Amino acid sequence: MIISAAQRALLLAIDAGIRLMDHRDIDGVKMYLAHAPDGSAEAVSAADVHALADAGLISSNKKFPAATYWLTDAGRALLAAAPTGATSMTTE
Repeated sequence: MIISAAQRALLLAIDAGIRLMDHRDIDGVKMYLAHAPDGSAEAVSAADVHALADAGLISSNKKFPAATYWLTDAGRALLAAAPTGATSMTTE
């Protein structure tokens, strides 16, 4: 699989301590936010989150209404094996 630069950046952010969470509003609309330690949050592409989860690189606790995501062993291994400057990479 090939991951994009944005997906790699998201993996690196999670590895660095950013909390990736999904949140649902009162109407059930899901939004993904990357929460920094200082309390700020930034919206994250749902497509990127789904791609990483489908590839087994991140997983979540599947809580409602807000789930938290983390790197899987495969996600950590991919980051460890990837060159620092890579904008995309392949996994077996």
